[in-house]
Amino acid sequence: MEQKLPRWIDIGLLPVINILAAFIVAGVIIALIGENPFAALSVLVKGAFFYKGALGYTLFYATNFIFTGLAVAVAFHASLFNIGGEGQAMVGGLGLGLVALLLDPLLPPLLVVLIAIPAAVIFGAFWGVIPGWLQAKRGSHIVITTIMFNFIAASLMVWLLAGMLMAPGQMSPETRSFADGVALAQFHTLVSYVGLSVAKSPLNLSFIIALVACVGVWVLIWRTRLGYVIRATGHSERAVIYAGHSPAKIIIITMAISGGLAGLMALNEILGVQQRVILNFTSGYGFTGIAVALMGRNHPIGILLASLLFGALYQGGAELDFEFQTITREMVLMIQGLIILFSGALAYMFTPMVARVFASYISSSKGVD
Repeated sequence: MEQKLPRWIDIGLLPVINILAAFIVAGVIIALIGENPFAALSVLVKGAFFYKGALGYTLFYATNFIFTGLAVAVAFHASLFNIGGEGQAMVGGLGLGLVALLLDPLLPPLLVVLIAIPAAVIFGAFWGVIPGWLQAKRGSHIVITTIMFNFIAASLMVWLLAGMLMAPGQMSPETRSFADGVALAQFHTLVSYVGLSVAKSPLNLSFIIALVACVGVWVLIWRTRLGYVIRATGHSERAVIYAGHSPAKIIIITMAISGGLAGLMALNEILGVQQRVILNFTSGYGFTGIAVALMGRNHPIGILLASLLFGALYQGGAELDFEFQTITREMVLMIQGLIILFSGALAYMFTPMVARVFASYISSSKGVD
């Protein structure tokens, strides 16, 4: 009988082994081009965590991955492969921007921010509901529709930002800046109020919102009736029907939650840093969120840790590109690709080996007893 692996191995140890394998392969490639892989790893780690302001940038990038990773994970639990996080984040940013642009001349900045945050969720949820409805009611495959809606969202943003929403008197595809104070406070500013000093970085309050979202998703999926039905739908729609629930309704609700979480990514980029809506502010974070969810085994804790890893790669990779002439940004993307490969397509490659070692350990332990 096959030995079932405990959760600490399946969710904790195996992803670590996959990441180590990816770094080993990347190290071999770096050695082949004539650089010291250990020196490169040292620069990567220092650039991500120890240089002045580096940790703030790492956590800033990680915030984007937390939102998009959670969005993908919620859909995964209902066996829905939501590849539309990029488009849902774009439309969430559009909703946030419209609220800010319309209300900042009329209302106090804090009130504008408090209205803009749920607007990002609502607009992102709307962009997720449509593909969900198409699958639930029309049988359209969620992968195809979410991919296509990414293109529709991108075209919509180009049309608006290069047209009616473009700031007067300029040629860049972006809106005017929001009124002063319509922003999320940055951490280096907040800690200065209590007499502390940290290096300036774009890290802002959306990181705290991302942590709250992690807790919220955990509660939703594992501690609520709706979460149980979402997971049951992912395992067997027939069982859900037998229990008196509508799979179509659950699919639509799940995609709304998923899209809303993706829409929250706009808080970090738009309210946290740009204070205006710019073209391509999503920068591929929605697609990387798929890898983050896979690596994190669709669990909020795993997603948080995977987001920190990818945030470190983004920030530390910039230092690699700066310090080494032969290690370019493309090499950093290669390392990210290897991590995605080993954590996605090859996620269970080491499972048989680990299972044999674990079974041997259990057998020897019983023999000693």
